[in-house]
Parts: sequence; structure tokens; C-alpha cells
Amino acid sequence: MNVLITGYFNDYSKQRVIQSFPQDWKIHIVEPQRIEEFISEADVLIPEHIEVNEALLNKAQQLKFVQTGAGFDNVDIEACTQKSIWVSNAAGVNANAVAEHIMALILGYYKNISFLDHFMKNGGDETKLEYVGGELRGKTIGTIGFGAIGSRVAELAKAFQMNVLAYDTNKSIQSDDVELVDLDTLIANSDVITINIFLNESTRNLVDKSFLDKMKNDGLLVNTARGPIVCEDDLIEALKNKVIGGACLDVFTAEPLSLNSELRALKNVILTPHTAGMPDGTKFHETRYRFFVQNIERIQRKEAPQNHLNQLF
Repeated sequence: MNVLITGYFNDYSKQRVIQSFPQDWKIHIVEPQRIEEFISEADVLIPEHIEVNEALLNKAQQLKFVQTGAGFDNVDIEACTQKSIWVSNAAGVNANAVAEHIMALILGYYKNISFLDHFMKNGGDETKLEYVGGELRGKTIGTIGFGAIGSRVAELAKAFQMNVLAYDTNKSIQSDDVELVDLDTLIANSDVITINIFLNESTRNLVDKSFLDKMKNDGLLVNTARGPIVCEDDLIEALKNKVIGGACLDVFTAEPLSLNSELRALKNVILTPHTAGMPDGTKFHETRYRFFVQNIERIQRKEAPQNHLNQLF
């Protein structure tokens, strides 16, 4: 089995990833711009930072399976189906890791952890510190999306005695623990809004100027889902003009985030480099890669993969 993985990995992460697959499989981990050197011989593609479109698939003569992480907005599923290539995602596999990251960002924001750490390490005068912090208890958190991640966020938020609102396009979802509301109600009443939905054409730029204007002026926006769900220019303007209180971002419109991005200079923003779903080290998640291996083995046995996004038989 020839497995091609694209993305940006350091040497240590590459070693861990390769060791997670059977020894008799050929594993190639390459930067996205080098994919065409390897795609023709790949049986399996695990794509990051590339578009899996018809042009690429035309060069993938042996490809049988495309395995993504949670998101699959970069894969043309119809084109894969026409070429008899299975597509599967790993939704839910890293739900707890992402939910914990969300809560860590929220706590870091309200407790001013990054500011205080910088203050202490740079010889700040503690007698002159003007510290502003806040508690989570009694605040309202709204999760846009109430799937595996959103529901786990709700569980963790309840432990901090937060009120939880949830919005989901799946109207069959029910819960006795949170209040299911429409989107406008969630936006207007949440102190914290966390985005836990997939990126598609209906959610692209969901968080725009109109959305941000409806938020509380001290509200916090948290995005660990996909960058293009948020109109980055509108968010930057809202943050600069104090339309909202702040933002915690793990994902961006273009990744890696430009060194010149205004987000890097804003004091009311906490940034992490798309690591919310990686609890076991940089660019590695043991449970996710175990899931990948099991799914590839299903393809070898000519079985449908788990979490498949298309149907071949």
C-alpha cells in the first residue's frame, strides 16, 4: 500500500506518523507543492493544504482512497466518485482534543494568561500591574454546531457553570442539557461564540460584518473549525474598532498565517497555529492515525471505509 501525505511536518513528526503505519506500507510525507512528483503512484491520499480536484485526480492513476481529517472542504467528492475513489473523513476522532483547546483558549483569554506570562518573563513591576480578568461562571457560551465537538464543548462549559446555547442546521438534534436556539438568538445572547461546523458554501463567510455587529460589544469569538467560515477582514475591523471584545483563532483564511497579518499585532486576539486537534504532539494525533490505518485496511479488503462521504457500491 502506497500512502501519500501532504502537509508541513517537522522531522520528528514525520517519524511518528510513519511509525503509526504498518512497516510494509510505503509512506511518503511531502510538502503540498511536491504532490505531483508522487501522486501517480499513490493508492491512498491524506491531503492537507491542497485541493483534491479533477485536475489532480487525472494524474492519480492508482488512487483508491482519499482520507481527510475532520474537514473535507478541499476535496471534490463528486469527481472522486466518478473515478471510483472512496472519500472519508475523521469527524469526531479528535473532538475531545478540539473541545479542550477551545476551553483553554477561552480560559486563557478571560484570565489574560498570555499577557501575564509575557509581563512576568519580561521583568514587569508586579506592584504596578493593572490586571483585568474574568470568571466563566454565569457567562453564556453559544456553540454554532452541536455535533461531536460542540456537544463536548457544552459538557466542559457546564463544568464551569456556564449557560450553554446551541444552534445546528440539523433540526432533529435534541438535548436536555443545553438550550437549542436560532442563530440570531445565539449571536445576541452569547458572551462567547465558538464555531464548530464544517466549511461549505453555506457557511463560507458566515461570520461577516453583519454577524459581528449583532454580537455583544465585549463578546469573544472562538474559531477552531475552518478559517474561511470567518471573513477575516471584517473580523480585523471589528477587533480594531472594539465592535466585539476579542477573538481566539486556531485557523485562518490562508495557512500558514502571513507574518504580516494584522491579527498578529492585535492585543485582544489569541492565536494558535492550527493545533487544536493535535493532543499528542505537533502534527500528530495517535488516535486519528489509528483510525486512518483501520480505514485503509478496509479499502484493502474492498469494504466501505468508516465515515465515508460518498458511495461506490
